[in-house]
Amino acid sequence: MSGADETLSVQLLGSLRVWRGEAEVVVGPPKQRALLALLATQQGSVVGPGQIIDALWGPDAPNTALNSVHTYVAGLRRALDPDRRGRESDGVLCSRAGGYELCLPLGAVDAVLFVRQCEEARRLAAQGHCRAAFERLGKALGLWRGDALSGVPGPFAAIERSRLREIRFSAAEDWIAGMISAGRCEEAIVVVGEAITQEPLRERLRYLLMLALYRSGRQAHALQAYGDARSHLREELGIEPGSELRGLHARILAGTVDDALPRSPSGAAEPASTVRPDPTGRAEDGRPVAPGIGPNMRQFPSRARTFVGREVEIERARTALRRTGGERGRATPIFVIDGPPGVGKSALALELGYELLASFPEGQLYADLAGTGDRPRAPFEILGSLLESLGVGRAALPVDLDGRATLYRSLLHEKRVLILLDDAVDTEQILPLVPQGSACLIVTGRRPQRGMVARYGAHRISLKPLDPGPAAELLGELLGREAVSGNEDAVRRLVEQCGRLPLGIRITAAALQETADASPQRLAVLYEDPVTRLDLLAVAGEDGMSVRSSLTASYRALPAMTAHLFRLLSRTGLAVVEVPESGQLLGVNRSELLRHLELLADLGLLTRLGAGSYRFDDLTLTYAGECAEAEWVLSRSLGPARLKQVVADQDELRTG
Repeated sequence: MSGADETLSVQLLGSLRVWRGEAEVVVGPPKQRALLALLATQQGSVVGPGQIIDALWGPDAPNTALNSVHTYVAGLRRALDPDRRGRESDGVLCSRAGGYELCLPLGAVDAVLFVRQCEEARRLAAQGHCRAAFERLGKALGLWRGDALSGVPGPFAAIERSRLREIRFSAAEDWIAGMISAGRCEEAIVVVGEAITQEPLRERLRYLLMLALYRSGRQAHALQAYGDARSHLREELGIEPGSELRGLHARILAGTVDDALPRSPSGAAEPASTVRPDPTGRAEDGRPVAPGIGPNMRQFPSRARTFVGREVEIERARTALRRTGGERGRATPIFVIDGPPGVGKSALALELGYELLASFPEGQLYADLAGTGDRPRAPFEILGSLLESLGVGRAALPVDLDGRATLYRSLLHEKRVLILLDDAVDTEQILPLVPQGSACLIVTGRRPQRGMVARYGAHRISLKPLDPGPAAELLGELLGREAVSGNEDAVRRLVEQCGRLPLGIRITAAALQETADASPQRLAVLYEDPVTRLDLLAVAGEDGMSVRSSLTASYRALPAMTAHLFRLLSRTGLAVVEVPESGQLLGVNRSELLRHLELLADLGLLTRLGAGSYRFDDLTLTYAGECAEAEWVLSRSLGPARLKQVVADQDELRTG
């Protein structure tokens, strides 16, 4: 290779440009430029004609594609090797057995150099050299001049453009986090704001903006930034912000923001307690490892300030853990917690999780499965979030469900990690998320997860409303001794009116604390009317803190015929439902009727009393009456035929 050749450089991080020293080289037509981009990113590797055809044309390659490849190779040689003669073997673009290789010095291709510097930054951070890692990231990001491979056609260019963009923004997030750690928050605000305009859906960028604003003394702007993020996610994707963003918002409101930065896939912005591997989730020797796992991986939300009752359930879990798990290499202990709306499933799961921390010291994972929301999360999406939190870069995530599940299990193999999956729909949603080995899994959901019990021997904890004593104790603890003293009878009435459900009790305590002249006696009088009580058992402005919305989530999950029965039962006015009587309402046989009633009981809309006997609590009966009334009003406006079609469409959407 001549001296002129040694100064050849290729720029891909923007428009494709080639330089020989200070003189720009004319590369040629678009497909020829695409070939150069492919060879440049595969620097040091031989690329065969078949790979080139797939990269430049994809499945729609013409019959003349191979001839075109030879033409483009010849054209590139003329551009890159103008002094090369005939079939000389040396040069920049070399023929090899099976294909072609671009022979350039290390660092001659900016995209290759960028990726290498990001990897070096990650290694430096893993060794605790955070300042050096930060500086390396700055140099890497300085190589960019615009969108990668801008104007280069073909399937490969599109994929490579997306891959490099993901690495770029992941590195930018780490670099911004490093700026915030160094106290350069005002600079970080400007940089992260520009990044958000290009990638508005990246929640980590939103997190960094909120954190930088807060640490700059601009709490109101930080809260406004959260509102902007939430609005954008709702409008674009129909989802709520993730747990990290919500958690930072709550800490800003409470004024308890610590020095924690959002979890980084590369760890380049913060000291690492363990060596982090590359974003494929494998160590240098090729073994699967868990990059994000460590004592600092704490994803659980805060538990309730006041928690009473459930001693029996927690002791059962302790006993089960002693008998079946908690040691490296043993089977995964699984706890599934079910129960009616508002009974405190998530609160118990968190209480149990925090109790088990000492037995599973290698980290916590948390995922909200959104089972009672309008859009339950798919296992594919959940695994993506969990793998990213374990340190797998987004660009390295497997593109199929089985691949993600396999990598997830590999990373957690023989790791004593505690995993909480909150608000599950059914076993099908949970199965891909079950780890192997020494981890512990806690799952909550309204429906009994009988499949988990049958398949894995999971320990089922089926919650009922609190006993009268603990229910009154919970309200007393929330209100304080002074408020309860002399009002014990009213407190007992209130908790019974709340069905002894922790959700209703907590909402009641909030209502009593909010109004200066409120008293347990006055509220108990208002609660006598179930309709008024259902209206009052809600926290203004909090969609999820409402008994009615909690019941609605279960009601929306019902198939059309079961929902129809639910409404019909309310018209009887009977609190106790017997199979023979209710069978006449639908005109179906006993077995089919039992199936509908059992589903209502599984979702917490009925309580089982015995064989063929069920009970409505007065709040649920009142809610069922509201649903029946709403259907009647709708039938008057639409007519029976149109109403039937609307109900059928809604049922198809629910079950589809």
